[in-house]
Amino acid sequence: MTDLYAVVGNPIGHSKSPQIHSAFAAQTRQDLLYTAQLVPLDSFELALDKFFKHGGCGVNVTVPFKENAWRYADEFTPRAQRAQAVNTLKKMSDGSILADNTDGVGLVRDLTVNHGVTLTGKRILLLGAGGAVRGVLQPILEQQPAELIIANRTLSKAQTLAADFADLGNIKAAAFDALNGSFDVIINGTSASLSGDLPPLSPAVLTAETVCYDMMYSTQTTVFNQWALDNGVGKVIDGLGMLVEQAAEAFALWREVRPETATVITVLRGERRQRR
Repeated sequence: MTDLYAVVGNPIGHSKSPQIHSAFAAQTRQDLLYTAQLVPLDSFELALDKFFKHGGCGVNVTVPFKENAWRYADEFTPRAQRAQAVNTLKKMSDGSILADNTDGVGLVRDLTVNHGVTLTGKRILLLGAGGAVRGVLQPILEQQPAELIIANRTLSKAQTLAADFADLGNIKAAAFDALNGSFDVIINGTSASLSGDLPPLSPAVLTAETVCYDMMYSTQTTVFNQWALDNGVGKVIDGLGMLVEQAAEAFALWREVRPETATVITVLRGERRQRR
């Protein structure tokens, strides 16, 4: 019998997850069907109950349901426990639901493996203090950066995050206008690029050697990455690789085989260029 998987969210029509997981399944010769499901904002639990009751084996969860998924699960991986927001659920053999957050490991793998960016011993600036940022803090800190600064418009939110993860490394919070010096790596974890906005950053945080990474992606250079290029940064990266890498981590959790990601990323980037 073909195993059933899905990505659930609202909206969901833009999702590349069915294409990515179908490519993984073909590559690893796994018999599965992966679909995208639009879930009404007030019906997350009902939709998942129905999906798992009718043979569903696992789901990916996207906005705005990652905290709902945290509450829905029965068991948690250590990184999901830390994040308290999850993007992957797996139905276990006893019927319980295991939750994981693969976003952070996807981000770190894209940076370090796909792009050769070293995080160990570096000064890193992380923009934003929402769920996207919370989900990547533990994997970044596991790379042992010299310092990780969270900058956010509402300073208290950044301070809460820094306190929650202080036992894992040198992590601090700052207001945008209180940032001092330049950074080796700057990661935009805000959704500002989706609306064409920029975080209120001074170009003083940049050098020509700074690597700027936007967790968002689009067919064009994101607003954040374009700002970095306009201010002399030599290397900018968008979140497409992170999307594929976090999907591979979820696939490995479900199927116990890790797919190869480089060819899938290449195909998706080629499709984006054709649409320009």
